[in-house]
Order: sequence, then C-alpha cells, then structure tokens
Amino acid sequence: MTTKPTNTKRAATGSLIGLALGDALGFPTEFNDVPRILAKTGPWRQMDLPRPAIVTDDTQMTLALARGIRTAAERGRVGPLRLARPVREEFVDWYHSPENNRAPGRTCLKACSLLNHPERDWRDASQLGSKGCGANMRVAPVGLVPGWTEEERAGAAQLQSALTHGHPTALAASDLTARAVFLLAQGTEVTGLVGQLRSYALENRTRYHERWLGDLWTRTASDASAESFMARGWDECLEVLDRLAAALRTPSPETDPCLTTGDGWIAEEALATALQCFLLFPEEPLLALRRAACTAGDSDSIACLAGAFAGAHLGADAWPRDWEGRIEYRAELLSFGTLWDA
Repeated sequence: MTTKPTNTKRAATGSLIGLALGDALGFPTEFNDVPRILAKTGPWRQMDLPRPAIVTDDTQMTLALARGIRTAAERGRVGPLRLARPVREEFVDWYHSPENNRAPGRTCLKACSLLNHPERDWRDASQLGSKGCGANMRVAPVGLVPGWTEEERAGAAQLQSALTHGHPTALAASDLTARAVFLLAQGTEVTGLVGQLRSYALENRTRYHERWLGDLWTRTASDASAESFMARGWDECLEVLDRLAAALRTPSPETDPCLTTGDGWIAEEALATALQCFLLFPEEPLLALRRAACTAGDSDSIACLAGAFAGAHLGADAWPRDWEGRIEYRAELLSFGTLWDA
C-alpha cells in the first residue's frame, strides 16, 4: 500500500469541500428519475455546479457534527459523555435554525425534537426503527479528525448515528462510512478498498460498543443480545458490499448505479452507491460527483458521500477553484479542513 501524508494532500479539506460540492450538485436532481434529470441538465458528464451552489441538510448536519467534535476535543480526550453533549446541542441548534429548510429527513426532525428536552436520555430520543441515510451522510468528520484510536473512531461514528438513527444498520453503515473516509485519507489504494471494508465489517460483526451506546440495544424487542443486535446491522452492510463488488467486476458507467446497489434512501445503500460512483472514477472526481448526482435515488446524499470519498482520496486540489469558491458554508468547511489537516 502506498500512502501520501494527509497533511500533504490536505485530505480533510478535500473531503469536506467534496462533500458539500456533491450535496449542491445533487440538490436539484433529488426526487427526479434519470430521464427527467437529463432533460433538465443535458448530458450527465457535463453537469455544472448550480449558481448559487446551495447545499442541503446533509452539509448542515456534517458541520453540526464537526462543531460538536471540535468542542469535545477542546475539553480533552474524546469519550462518549464528552462527545454526546455538544453534538446533541449542535443537532438541536440545527433543528431550530431558520436555515433548516432544505427538505430534512423525518427521522432527524423527530429525534431532534426529542433531544430538545435536556432532561431526556438521548437513547430515549433515538429512532431505533430507522436506518435512513441521515446517519451516515454526515459522518465524514469522524473519519477525518486526527489522533483517534480505532475504538474511538468506531464508537464516535456509531454514537453520532444513534442520537437520531438507532437501527443497527444505521450504526454499522455510519461506522463503515467513517472507516472508508479514514482509509482513503490515509492513502489506501482504491483497488483494495471494498475488500478492506468487508474485512472490517466481518471483524466487528458482533462487537457492541457498550461504552458509547450504553443499553441502546435493549430498547428493541427484536434481539436476544447486544451481539445479535449488531450482527443484524453488519449483515445488511455485508450484503450490499457484495452487491457493490459484483457491480464493480462489470462496471457500467453509463448505467444508473442505483440499479445495482440501491437508491440510497437507506444507510447501507447510500454508502454502497456512493462508493460505486467514486470507484467508477477514482481519479476523475468531477465525473464521480456528476454520476452520483444523476441517479434516480437520494441524489444529494449519494453525491455528498461520493465527494467525501473522492476528496479524502485526492485531497484539496481535486476540486476546481471556481466550484470551491461558490459553495455555501465555504469558510466554515475550510476552517475545519485546516484544523484537521494541520
């Protein structure tokens, strides 16, 4: 495996800017099928960034998580109590923000309305029946912040998911998404990425992060143990990774990737379809974003994750200056990139 130091390529900056660019590119195409997208945009390989480049709740909640992580880090070593409180506060602030008008997901809104009551245990707000992609669309910062152990990174990824989406597949997919961002930022070869993610899923299949999640698993009647609770989520991720590997064996860039790895409304499919878009064009980041935005499914979330992967892999110089220059929240995205690239 060849590696390029994160601070040389500025992987955090590249990933966060890529995430927001994908989000803005996919915002106008979400809820449209591919023929209608092509009728509006022309050939997908020539899609241009909208003017102005407005993002959705995907980027807003990524920044909320980033702020919570920064606050926790200022207080000392990351841990479940130290992280949960500021992230919860940031999610509630997002919930009340007048800028929260970008078609946010129902699960996030319902959970944040419950988190709004500070006396409530966050586990009582968690929506254990939801594995929507709202949990892993925002998790990229967990893969980018430097200096965490593997246990801290996995625990933080699952905790931030569980604040809103407590389904075991949402937890596993968030962990796996952060892992993909981390590996790419560290210089992992793209040809081995899916295999590494599959190995990681198998290694963690029955691991329950009790230090981070507490008794969350007991809130559902579906599982006999914490291990079976987590296995249910990891098995769904493993199944979609197998579909992804099959799709990449016979790549078809002109075919909507949602047809093979899913529409992306649910967490594991958002991960797999975004990875497919990225891995079809690992050295052509704009094509990866355009392919992701021209999909029949949750286009903005698919494209924002594809952008996070591409930017982590290629770094800050992956993105055209004129695109970066007009992205909404640019200054804050760059400030977190600079902080974590340092």
